[in-house]
Amino acid sequence: MGYILISQFQEDNNLELLAGKGGLNRKIVDEELSRPGLEFAGFFDFFESQRVLLVGSKDNSFLNTLPAEVKNKNVEKIFELEPPCIVFSMKVKIDKIFYDMAEKYNVPIFRCNLRTSQTSSKIYTYLQYKLAERLSIHGTLLDINGMGTLIIGKSGIGKSETALDLIKRGHQLISDDLVEVMEKEPGNLIGTSPEILRKYMEIRGIGIVNVVDMFGAGAFRDRKNIRLVVELENWDESKYYDRLGLESSKIKYFNTEITKVTIPVLPGRTVSLLVESAAMNEKLKLLGYNAAMEFVSKVDERALKKRDDE
Repeated sequence: MGYILISQFQEDNNLELLAGKGGLNRKIVDEELSRPGLEFAGFFDFFESQRVLLVGSKDNSFLNTLPAEVKNKNVEKIFELEPPCIVFSMKVKIDKIFYDMAEKYNVPIFRCNLRTSQTSSKIYTYLQYKLAERLSIHGTLLDINGMGTLIIGKSGIGKSETALDLIKRGHQLISDDLVEVMEKEPGNLIGTSPEILRKYMEIRGIGIVNVVDMFGAGAFRDRKNIRLVVELENWDESKYYDRLGLESSKIKYFNTEITKVTIPVLPGRTVSLLVESAAMNEKLKLLGYNAAMEFVSKVDERALKKRDDE
């Protein structure tokens, strides 16, 4: 199970630590965010103790309508259940009980310099990205004219060499050799690079190269939605390869299916140009234009016209 240290969570989101420093080594394991309105009222049946709590001005205003004894009791009950941390938005006036309980139970409390809705959106997006399940795929991911294109194939087939030629043509590298893929939501796959591999490529016979040093900052980007998978394979004379493009193969990662194109590799074929063409053709399809269907339609029209003339 993935996790984020509270100390890292604080640094990444620029949060001000108010109390509970002893709990900075706690872990966040749940990607959801909770608002403790029901708990402030004393209802704990569905309290998710592994979630980060966000307290906004409305939550705090309701809490302050309660008698002091009830308020203190319910706040302490929240801390007893040890949530990872509690975040207050910028305009919340924080009661002393929170400071006392934070130190007593080593549960950090933070203040964000944004309003409640902005804080909620920022933290939710952060947690979703950091804690989403990830799949590591052996391949190379590029942004080809806006199309996130994942190149896969057996080791030594020429994925990195193809990617290097595409980068020289002005396209962008996201990751070489190993691509980390996460599903933000069904239909939305995001690919990125492991930290240690960012900006680097391995080219057989040359070694490790840094694409930013070689081609400039525009040759690399941090992440990209994956819209197409291109598999490179050695030419197989016994295998049928679609020549019109009417057949559509799919590959599934998590709950998302995306188009997969297989390109046979032969001496003399410019593979990078073929991959670039496949990406552009798929982009046109997503925009509503299918060249293969248009071609077949014209052939059918001509055949029908010829039959009518006869």
